[in-house]
Amino acid sequence: IHSFCKKDDHNKENLFNSLNYDVAAKKRKKDLLNNKAKIQYFHQEKWIYVHKGSTKERHGYCTLGEAFNRLDFSSAILDSRRFNYVVRLLELIAKSQLTSLSGIAQKNYMNILEKVVQKVLEDQQNIRLIRELLQTLYTSLCTLVQRVGKSVLVGNINMWVHRMESILHWQQQLNNIQITRPAFKGTTFTDLPLCLQLNIMQRLSDGRDLVSLGQVAPDLQVLSEDRLLWKKLCQYHFTDRQIRKRLILSDKGQLDWKKMYFKLIRCYPRKEQYGDTLQLCRHCHILSWKGTDHPCTANNPETCSTSLSPQDFINLFRF
Repeated sequence: IHSFCKKDDHNKENLFNSLNYDVAAKKRKKDLLNNKAKIQYFHQEKWIYVHKGSTKERHGYCTLGEAFNRLDFSSAILDSRRFNYVVRLLELIAKSQLTSLSGIAQKNYMNILEKVVQKVLEDQQNIRLIRELLQTLYTSLCTLVQRVGKSVLVGNINMWVHRMESILHWQQQLNNIQITRPAFKGTTFTDLPLCLQLNIMQRLSDGRDLVSLGQVAPDLQVLSEDRLLWKKLCQYHFTDRQIRKRLILSDKGQLDWKKMYFKLIRCYPRKEQYGDTLQLCRHCHILSWKGTDHPCTANNPETCSTSLSPQDFINLFRF
């Protein structure tokens, strides 16, 4: 009997070791997928039903993290019409919604952010925009990590510290970027007629871009100081009432529209405009990108859709 018990214990120990090995192997495989492959958690459907309460047919409610996982932001950043929209969403989440993201949503967020940085490094465009996004995220994380034990950040503190180190690395990469001049020797911006140059400059919606453009050449510096250019920029972003509250006169007694613009952006939000946005179907409460098919019972689904700004998207998940 004693011999049999020893043999039985030996078999149990072998079984236990085998189970431990299987669990460890599965964990390594999962870690490899999640942390090294940098693959987003994809879903077949690129839409999500937004509901804020439980019913007999549907239990629970939709969260920001669920929507973030389902709406294929990883592909959206490759579309120039959607890029700025996604970046603005990432910024809003960084400012106030990090604590509401699940562990999976956090990984997706960081993976998408890494892809955004790599795209900027390759394209050499939107550098300032992503620098500001990274700084916003880093500042938010510094505040949350310092309050560890009091905040509701999901995940191990060491993981968040590792993510902060990644952000610093990305910032360094952007700071070291060297803009390469194109080999093309054809017509440049300064070769265009002045009226056409001014017409193009009027389509810039950020005053900082005008200032940067004016630093390229002396002729562009003169154009970038055009009063009408800054007046139209102020009128595009702000209401007449807002403008009247922030009047600034130059030494010549004229309105200094350039100074007024930079004063106004410190006091009021600028107008946001995007080439493509997320939309919410008022009939079936499904959230999706424009042009994405979703199951809808309405006779004319196109007439039931409402475009959402990035802030509108965030507000959907505030309960």
